[in-house]
Amino acid sequence: MSTGLPWPLAYTVSGDDCLAPMPLGHSAPLAEAARQLAELGYDGVEVQVREVGAKDAEALAKTVEAAGLKVLGVGTGPVAAQDRLTLTDPSPDVRRHALSRLLGAARLAGALGVPVTLGQTRGTFLPGLADMQRLWAERAVAQLAEEAATRGSRLLLEPQSRANTSLWHTPAEALAVVDSLGAPAGLVLDTHHLDAEGVEAVRAVAEHAAVTGCLQLAAPTTRGPLTIGDPRLPALFTALRAGGFTGWLTLEHTQDGDSPKSAARSWTALTDAATALS
Repeated sequence: MSTGLPWPLAYTVSGDDCLAPMPLGHSAPLAEAARQLAELGYDGVEVQVREVGAKDAEALAKTVEAAGLKVLGVGTGPVAAQDRLTLTDPSPDVRRHALSRLLGAARLAGALGVPVTLGQTRGTFLPGLADMQRLWAERAVAQLAEEAATRGSRLLLEPQSRANTSLWHTPAEALAVVDSLGAPAGLVLDTHHLDAEGVEAVRAVAEHAAVTGCLQLAAPTTRGPLTIGDPRLPALFTALRAGGFTGWLTLEHTQDGDSPKSAARSWTALTDAATALS
């Protein structure tokens, strides 16, 4: 890998179906973002999608591969962030619509041969409805995992902070769901969400590296681009290698008003930290 790390490095980008660029990803349209990231030395992209399916796979892959990159994963954040669709909405129609969008993303991921991730689209609880909403989410996630497996993909469930969702905030909580599924699945670990929940990131990575498909990175506190000399990066990489991690790394952070510079800063920080593995 160009960074000196043994795992592919991706940057978060928005699919052309998104209403606007996702704030934690590159601000440029997909083709332009892929070209700029390839010039910096990235290996691929994690594409956030809103309303797609298997029929869109060829065009998406062609756009990314034209820049010399690969699609490494399909994210589903815009389903909730842009359209307010969640698996725990009190409205049955909204829940069905949310699941339909997620199943489409799973089919896209299967056609591309990559995992599909699930974060905030699982939703938040309302007073008096928590038990029922949890059941709705569990049933939908089981269906999503099965669809992903059937299509040649794999669901990766992301523990997220309670500011985003009422469900599965820690790696242990998310892993319990993964273990209950009747289909292959894994985790996405995000340093920002681990920090927000008071979970020590290096320890979490060390404990769950083998079942983790993707590690998402951002600077501590600011959730901005990575900085050279961040002492946590070498420790994270050492934990990943010791734990048998075989997934990919994704930069998912704010852009500080300039995506090319933000992507360059993070790439340089990772290249510097990779010397800890040499």
